[in-house]
Amino acid sequence: MPAENTVVRDTLIEFMRGGSAHADLNTALDHFPAHHYGTKPEGAAHSAWQQLEHIRIALHDLLDFSVNPKYVALKWPDDYWPAEDGPAGAEEWHASIRALKADLAEFEKLIRNPQTNLYAAIPWGDGQTILREVLLAGDHTSYHTGEIVALRQQLGIWKP
Repeated sequence: MPAENTVVRDTLIEFMRGGSAHADLNTALDHFPAHHYGTKPEGAAHSAWQQLEHIRIALHDLLDFSVNPKYVALKWPDDYWPAEDGPAGAEEWHASIRALKADLAEFEKLIRNPQTNLYAAIPWGDGQTILREVLLAGDHTSYHTGEIVALRQQLGIWKP
């Protein structure tokens, strides 16, 4: 693999992991108090649970679109946001984080795979590329990670 291709792939993985210029997802979620999973401070549109699940669902959807020729689009916005403010319990919270991390790992495998053409149009798409989907996934995750950090700040539970 040419050196510039390795640099691009490594940079994309660093971008997906976040944290270069701001808090990463792990830091934003680390030691999040269970009694605040479903809390929506005044003015907040979503709870931490809703943000977490939205990140997980959207990331999974982007990954599925990137690799699945039988991809079926989710319905916006209903399929992308949980209706409940909070999880049924701590196990559901942690299961969501595990699933999110598993999909991030799958994206990393896809990026690292030298057979993955980052620039070719995805055959079942409308001109999208893996590069575009990776950038969208990283950007989207970063945006909502920032919202979780802001929510923690509002709740007085942010200790960077």
